[in-house]
Amino acid sequence: MKIIVCLKQVPKNDSILRINDAGSWIQDRDLTYEINESDAYALEAALQLKEKHGGEVIALSLGPARVQSVIKEALARGADRGLHLEDTAFDQLDAFGAAATIAAAAEGDGFDLLLTGLQSDDHGYAQTGVIAAELLGLPHATIVMDLQTEDGGIKVKRELEAGFFQWVTMPVPAVFTIQSGINTLRYATLKGIMAAKKKEIKKLDAAALGLDAATLAPKQQIKRVYFPQKSKQTQMIEGTAAAAAATLVEKLKNEARVF
Repeated sequence: MKIIVCLKQVPKNDSILRINDAGSWIQDRDLTYEINESDAYALEAALQLKEKHGGEVIALSLGPARVQSVIKEALARGADRGLHLEDTAFDQLDAFGAAATIAAAAEGDGFDLLLTGLQSDDHGYAQTGVIAAELLGLPHATIVMDLQTEDGGIKVKRELEAGFFQWVTMPVPAVFTIQSGINTLRYATLKGIMAAKKKEIKKLDAAALGLDAATLAPKQQIKRVYFPQKSKQTQMIEGTAAAAAATLVEKLKNEARVF
């Protein structure tokens, strides 16, 4: 089984966030980075499938030179090789552009399963894996909690609302977005770190993937990022208990819009 795992590099949770001078996003010069949490669980799921059934795990990451660190970490944990999608044309991608880039790379390499995390810790769109599946014309499932091979296909457990779960059997190739916490993450061993130095990391740019500017043009843009202004306002409601209750309900409904 050949499995491609998408790994996004995101700022660490304890990073101090500062808005850049343009007010368009977070400045990155002071940030430290790590593998996106749900992507790490997707990698572990892929490694466990490989250990049970054999095959190959490919770690794919999109971004500047610094994202090679997450690819190398995946190789040290047990992935077989890496794909690094790097091009200045990828700098301002939205979810659709990222999905198109990933889909092109995955289709060019070939795979049985394409795994992504459920969502990223920075943007949190939860769209990239689903859009990639649609662009590839493949079946997909989201919020996956478990994966099991079954008669040439794959059986997945999906998390639903209110504590319910759903088992779905699907053909391969397929695309899945993985929920955090579905397994126990492994750490890179010294042996794994040494072995990772000999593993291939292949670089691909927009031209190699056959992507043009029109495909990569953002379908959505972040216009401004800002910290919400903190303010307090207290309003006293007077009158009888019945009148005050009626006024409070009206304000909660029409002003606060909590119900």
